[in-house]
Amino acid sequence: MTGGDDGREPDDLAGGIGHVLPEGESVAPRAEKTICVARIGAAHGVRGAVKLWTFTEDPFAVTRYGPLSSKDGLRRFEVAQAREANGFLVATLEGITSRNEAERLNGIELYVARDKLPATDEDEYYHTDLIGLTAVTTSGEPLGRIVAIHNFGAGDILEIAQENGPTMLLPFSNAVVPEVDLKGGRVVIDPPQEIEGDEPSTV
Repeated sequence: MTGGDDGREPDDLAGGIGHVLPEGESVAPRAEKTICVARIGAAHGVRGAVKLWTFTEDPFAVTRYGPLSSKDGLRRFEVAQAREANGFLVATLEGITSRNEAERLNGIELYVARDKLPATDEDEYYHTDLIGLTAVTTSGEPLGRIVAIHNFGAGDILEIAQENGPTMLLPFSNAVVPEVDLKGGRVVIDPPQEIEGDEPSTV
Protein backbone atom coordinates (compact mmCIF):
# COMPACT_ATOMS: atom_id res chain seq x y z
CA MET A 1 0.00 0.00 0.00
CA THR A 2 1.22 3.40 -0.79
CA GLY A 3 1.68 6.28 1.56
CA GLY A 4 5.05 7.88 2.01
CA ASP A 5 4.49 10.09 5.04
CA ASP A 6 7.18 8.96 7.45
CA GLY A 7 7.95 5.34 6.70
CA ARG A 8 6.10 3.88 9.66
CA GLU A 9 4.62 0.44 9.21
CA PRO A 10 0.80 0.39 8.99
CA ASP A 11 0.63 -2.04 11.92
CA ASP A 12 2.38 0.49 14.19
CA LEU A 13 -0.95 1.55 15.62
CA ALA A 14 -1.37 4.30 18.16
CA GLY A 15 -3.34 3.67 21.32
CA GLY A 16 -5.92 5.83 23.03
CA ILE A 17 -7.15 7.68 19.95
CA GLY A 18 -10.42 7.02 18.18
CA HIS A 19 -13.60 5.55 19.63
CA VAL A 20 -12.56 2.63 21.80
CA LEU A 21 -15.24 0.00 22.14
CA PRO A 22 -16.25 -1.70 25.39
CA GLU A 23 -14.16 -4.75 26.23
CA GLY A 24 -15.33 -7.78 24.29
CA GLU A 25 -17.12 -5.75 21.62
CA SER A 26 -15.79 -5.35 18.11
CA VAL A 27 -16.84 -3.17 15.18
CA ALA A 28 -16.03 -5.93 12.71
CA PRO A 29 -15.90 -9.44 14.17
CA ARG A 30 -12.72 -11.17 13.07
CA ALA A 31 -14.74 -13.98 11.48
CA GLU A 32 -16.25 -11.34 9.19
CA LYS A 33 -14.30 -10.42 6.10
CA THR A 34 -13.02 -6.88 6.14
CA ILE A 35 -11.20 -4.84 3.53
CA CYS A 36 -8.63 -2.13 4.07
CA VAL A 37 -9.99 0.98 2.35
CA ALA A 38 -7.65 3.69 3.63
CA ARG A 39 -4.59 4.51 5.69
CA ILE A 40 -4.23 7.55 7.92
CA GLY A 41 -1.13 9.59 7.11
CA ALA A 42 0.57 12.58 8.66
CA ALA A 43 -1.25 15.36 10.48
CA HIS A 44 -2.31 18.28 8.31
CA GLY A 45 -2.59 21.69 9.92
CA VAL A 46 -3.22 22.37 13.60
CA ARG A 47 -6.91 21.49 14.00
CA GLY A 48 -6.76 17.69 13.86
CA ALA A 49 -6.98 17.07 10.12
CA VAL A 50 -4.99 14.20 8.62
CA LYS A 51 -3.79 13.07 5.25
CA LEU A 52 -5.90 10.08 4.22
CA TRP A 53 -4.58 7.68 1.59
CA THR A 54 -7.54 5.79 0.13
CA PHE A 55 -7.51 2.49 -1.76
CA THR A 56 -10.94 2.80 -3.37
CA GLU A 57 -11.73 3.68 -6.98
CA ASP A 58 -13.62 6.74 -5.74
CA PRO A 59 -11.49 8.33 -3.00
CA PHE A 60 -14.58 9.84 -1.38
CA ALA A 61 -16.25 6.44 -0.99
CA VAL A 62 -14.68 6.23 2.48
CA THR A 63 -16.99 9.04 3.59
CA ARG A 64 -20.05 6.91 2.77
CA TYR A 65 -19.21 3.65 4.54
CA GLY A 66 -20.01 4.89 8.04
CA PRO A 67 -17.63 4.01 10.89
CA LEU A 68 -14.35 2.45 9.79
CA SER A 69 -12.49 0.08 12.10
CA SER A 70 -8.83 -0.32 12.93
CA LYS A 71 -7.17 -3.57 11.92
CA ASP A 72 -7.75 -5.12 15.34
CA GLY A 73 -11.41 -4.04 15.33
CA LEU A 74 -11.09 -2.27 18.68
CA ARG A 75 -11.24 1.31 17.45
CA ARG A 76 -13.46 3.04 14.97
CA PHE A 77 -13.19 6.28 13.07
CA GLU A 78 -15.69 8.20 11.02
CA VAL A 79 -14.74 10.72 8.36
CA ALA A 80 -16.56 13.96 9.16
CA GLN A 81 -15.18 16.04 6.28
CA ALA A 82 -12.81 15.45 3.40
CA ARG A 83 -11.36 17.36 0.49
CA GLU A 84 -9.12 16.27 -2.33
CA ALA A 85 -5.42 17.12 -2.31
CA ASN A 86 -2.44 15.97 -4.37
CA GLY A 87 -2.98 12.21 -4.45
CA PHE A 88 -4.71 11.96 -1.08
CA LEU A 89 -7.58 13.39 0.94
CA VAL A 90 -7.32 15.93 3.70
CA ALA A 91 -9.80 14.55 6.20
CA THR A 92 -11.28 15.49 9.54
CA LEU A 93 -12.19 12.55 11.77
CA GLU A 94 -14.94 12.65 14.36
CA GLY A 95 -13.52 13.47 17.79
CA ILE A 96 -10.03 14.42 16.57
CA THR A 97 -9.54 18.14 17.14
CA SER A 98 -5.82 18.76 17.67
CA ARG A 99 -2.60 18.19 15.76
CA ASN A 100 -1.24 16.16 18.67
CA GLU A 101 -4.15 13.73 18.46
CA ALA A 102 -3.84 13.55 14.68
CA GLU A 103 -0.11 12.79 14.81
CA ARG A 104 -0.77 9.76 16.99
CA LEU A 105 -2.95 8.23 14.26
CA ASN A 106 -0.25 8.16 11.59
CA GLY A 107 -0.06 4.71 10.00
CA ILE A 108 -3.41 3.30 11.14
CA GLU A 109 -5.16 1.27 8.47
CA LEU A 110 -8.93 1.64 8.21
CA TYR A 111 -11.17 -1.33 7.41
CA VAL A 112 -14.77 -1.81 6.39
CA ALA A 113 -16.89 -4.97 6.36
CA ARG A 114 -16.79 -6.69 2.97
CA ASP A 115 -20.59 -6.70 2.67
CA LYS A 116 -20.68 -2.88 2.78
CA LEU A 117 -18.80 -2.64 -0.50
CA PRO A 118 -20.50 -2.67 -3.91
CA ALA A 119 -20.69 -5.86 -5.92
CA THR A 120 -17.91 -6.37 -8.44
CA ASP A 121 -18.27 -6.73 -12.19
CA GLU A 122 -17.48 -9.94 -14.02
CA ASP A 123 -13.73 -10.70 -13.95
CA GLU A 124 -13.28 -8.19 -11.14
CA TYR A 125 -12.40 -9.24 -7.60
CA TYR A 126 -11.53 -7.76 -4.25
CA HIS A 127 -8.15 -8.86 -2.96
CA THR A 128 -9.74 -10.25 0.19
CA ASP A 129 -11.93 -12.55 -1.92
CA LEU A 130 -8.88 -14.14 -3.51
CA ILE A 131 -6.56 -14.49 -0.53
CA GLY A 132 -6.90 -17.94 0.98
CA LEU A 133 -8.23 -19.63 -2.16
CA THR A 134 -6.70 -22.96 -3.15
CA ALA A 135 -4.74 -22.93 -6.40
CA VAL A 136 -4.95 -26.00 -8.65
CA THR A 137 -3.65 -26.80 -12.12
CA THR A 138 -5.93 -27.25 -15.12
CA SER A 139 -5.76 -31.00 -14.44
CA GLY A 140 -6.87 -30.50 -10.83
CA GLU A 141 -3.52 -31.04 -9.11
CA PRO A 142 -3.02 -28.83 -6.03
CA LEU A 143 -0.43 -26.06 -6.29
CA GLY A 144 -0.89 -24.28 -2.99
CA ARG A 145 -2.84 -21.38 -1.54
CA ILE A 146 -3.00 -17.68 -2.44
CA VAL A 147 -1.40 -15.76 0.43
CA ALA A 148 -0.99 -12.27 -1.07
CA ILE A 149 -1.58 -10.11 -4.12
CA HIS A 150 1.04 -7.63 -5.27
CA ASN A 151 1.23 -4.95 -7.90
CA PHE A 152 4.66 -3.65 -8.83
CA GLY A 153 3.35 -1.49 -11.66
CA ALA A 154 2.82 -4.06 -14.40
CA GLY A 155 -0.41 -5.67 -13.20
CA ASP A 156 -1.55 -7.82 -10.31
CA ILE A 157 0.65 -10.72 -9.19
CA LEU A 158 -0.61 -13.71 -7.19
CA GLU A 159 1.68 -15.05 -4.48
CA ILE A 160 1.00 -18.75 -4.03
CA ALA A 161 2.48 -20.64 -1.10
CA GLN A 162 3.17 -24.25 -2.00
CA GLU A 163 3.04 -27.01 0.59
CA ASN A 164 6.38 -28.31 -0.65
CA GLY A 165 8.50 -25.89 -2.59
CA PRO A 166 9.19 -22.20 -3.01
CA THR A 167 6.54 -19.50 -3.17
CA MET A 168 5.20 -18.91 -6.68
CA LEU A 169 4.56 -15.48 -8.17
CA LEU A 170 2.22 -15.60 -11.14
CA PRO A 171 0.50 -12.85 -13.16
CA PHE A 172 -3.21 -12.55 -12.50
CA SER A 173 -4.36 -12.70 -16.11
CA ASN A 174 -7.10 -14.63 -17.86
CA ALA A 175 -4.46 -16.70 -19.63
CA VAL A 176 -2.69 -17.78 -16.43
CA VAL A 177 -5.83 -17.86 -14.26
CA PRO A 178 -8.58 -19.11 -16.58
CA GLU A 179 -11.03 -19.79 -13.76
CA VAL A 180 -11.84 -18.18 -10.42
CA ASP A 181 -14.36 -20.17 -8.41
CA LEU A 182 -15.13 -18.11 -5.32
CA LYS A 183 -17.93 -20.40 -4.13
CA GLY A 184 -15.72 -23.43 -4.59
CA GLY A 185 -12.81 -21.71 -2.88
CA ARG A 186 -10.29 -22.23 -5.66
CA VAL A 187 -8.56 -20.77 -8.69
CA VAL A 188 -7.35 -22.74 -11.70
CA ILE A 189 -3.79 -21.99 -12.78
CA ASP A 190 -2.30 -22.56 -16.23
CA PRO A 191 1.40 -21.71 -15.74
CA PRO A 192 2.54 -19.05 -18.23
CA GLN A 193 4.35 -20.12 -21.37
CA GLU A 194 4.66 -16.92 -23.38
CA ILE A 195 0.89 -16.59 -23.44
CA GLU A 196 -1.14 -13.40 -23.32
CA GLY A 197 -4.60 -12.60 -22.08
CA ASP A 198 -6.77 -9.80 -20.82
CA GLU A 199 -6.16 -9.13 -17.18
CA PRO A 200 -9.05 -9.45 -14.77
CA SER A 201 -8.88 -6.62 -12.29
CA THR A 202 -8.73 -6.57 -8.51
CA VAL A 203 -10.03 -3.90 -6.21
